[in-house]
Amino acid sequence: MDFFESYGLILILLAGGVGFIMAWGIGANDVANAMGTSVGSKALTIKQAIFIAMIFEFAGAYLAGGEVTSTIRKGIIDSSFFTDIPELLVLGMISSLLAAGIWLAVASWLGWPVSTTHSIIGAIIGFTAVGVSMDAVAWEKVAGIVGSWVVTPAISGVIAYLIFMSAHKLIFQTASPFESAKRYVPFYMALAGFVMSLVTIKKGLKHVGLEMSAVNGYILAVVIAVLLGVLGKWYIGRMKFSGSEDADLQAANVEKVFALLMVVTACCMAFAHGSNDVANAIGPLAAVVSVVSSGGEINANAKLAVWILPLGGLGIVAGLALFGHRVIKTIGQGITHLTPSRGFAAELAAACTVVIASGTGLPISTTQTLVGAVLGVGLARGVSALNLGIVRNIVVSWVVTLPAGAILSIISFYILRASFGV
Repeated sequence: MDFFESYGLILILLAGGVGFIMAWGIGANDVANAMGTSVGSKALTIKQAIFIAMIFEFAGAYLAGGEVTSTIRKGIIDSSFFTDIPELLVLGMISSLLAAGIWLAVASWLGWPVSTTHSIIGAIIGFTAVGVSMDAVAWEKVAGIVGSWVVTPAISGVIAYLIFMSAHKLIFQTASPFESAKRYVPFYMALAGFVMSLVTIKKGLKHVGLEMSAVNGYILAVVIAVLLGVLGKWYIGRMKFSGSEDADLQAANVEKVFALLMVVTACCMAFAHGSNDVANAIGPLAAVVSVVSSGGEINANAKLAVWILPLGGLGIVAGLALFGHRVIKTIGQGITHLTPSRGFAAELAAACTVVIASGTGLPISTTQTLVGAVLGVGLARGVSALNLGIVRNIVVSWVVTLPAGAILSIISFYILRASFGV
């Protein structure tokens, strides 16, 4: 087609640029999902958290970001509507990446933890519904996303509440918290090992070509859980604290164990996030490169060009380094006061919800999952423990994300159409 022969290189360069902006936004906003609780509970400083997250997010994005990625995220639009007008799909995907990237930059600057997945989906819906056809949008999937705004935080909140209250009653409210910790912490370590193994297997390793059957995945997770439980019992058994210490001092020492656990879970979540959510940036980018390279042919899946994954990984790291601290502060310090045990409960609950969603097909946002978990931990101490002003702002930002992405995408789409004379 003349359009792709004339503008092919320009379109790919433009898509690469806005893809980097989108990946930058993912790093700036979503990294708080993995590291916010660690910083809020003072298990890590912000600099340490950003450094660790840069390593694991990039490793996840680059090593496990997927050689083949779906060109249309979540099947939210019907690509058959674009068969005769592939140039509009290309311009629309570029518009979507730019729109979602801008919205994520604004939200990150304001310290709002929003969903990067919902940002790009809202943008894709916007240009498709207004610029092509309302019928091209799978509206039932949009309804599922809106429903997830309530379901996802509720599930993770309940799980976090239960995990925290169990630790509170079994360990921290006993006469000798350290002796209780020797008995029960290995079980929490085993549970963490089981859940984080499943998250890594389901959200990370499948992209590297190491996808295993569900049964083998669960067997491996159980083996890792048992090993971690045994290791935890040995480790905590070697810790020497005076039995004469009062309960408060013993509890403070037990918190150090939970701090170490939380850092490990945060690293796993960062790797899983990098491998999974980088697709929000590289999926539309891969679609553009695929359509342009084939002269207008639209494929359901696109083989990734070698430069796309590193671009996504570098974008995530850049956004994280420059703006990541703002959203980390909101999740870690703004919603409620966190200790290592509370942060561990929230992180583990978020991971449990990711596993449940993977098994049931529930559409979730990792951001909303973790915020719900932090809320659940806060509610364990009563509503007064929550900063309701911050919670209100977060909820409003969730509701605004889909339409904000859509409006910005529509504006960008029409500007690009005019610029390219389509």
